[in-house]
Amino acid sequence: MQKQFSITLDSISATQQFAAEMAITIKGACVIAMTGNLGSGKTTFTQGFARGMGIEEKVGSPTFKLVSEYQGKFQKLNHVDCYRLENESEFFNIGGEEYLDQENAITIIEWSEKIEKIIPKDAIKIEFNRDPKNADVRTLKIESWTP
Repeated sequence: MQKQFSITLDSISATQQFAAEMAITIKGACVIAMTGNLGSGKTTFTQGFARGMGIEEKVGSPTFKLVSEYQGKFQKLNHVDCYRLENESEFFNIGGEEYLDQENAITIIEWSEKIEKIIPKDAIKIEFNRDPKNADVRTLKIESWTP
């Protein structure tokens, strides 16, 4: 059975801080598959995660580039955005498979539901849900990772 829990974060800075703390706990290569509506906090989370990895450069959404790569203190961060992709075939066409099993790298995938059939079974899955009454509040449902 997969380990799963939810956490509610009440601000952008809380989301980034949680992500930075999570990054510190991950020591090996892995894939983090993120789902959620537009504006639900996926890129905000990735910015905090990058900071936790010791990445100082600005991290933005790679929607048009599809992939951004950053060198952290101890390992590389691949930030993949599948928003503009239709399916797994398009992911393979951009060479995406190299990011699913890369040594010494963490790959964060936004809009991972577009390629869900090829997401590694051991990937950490995070579902983002924004509170309809307060845009700064979001709940993250996390599977396959424990704090």
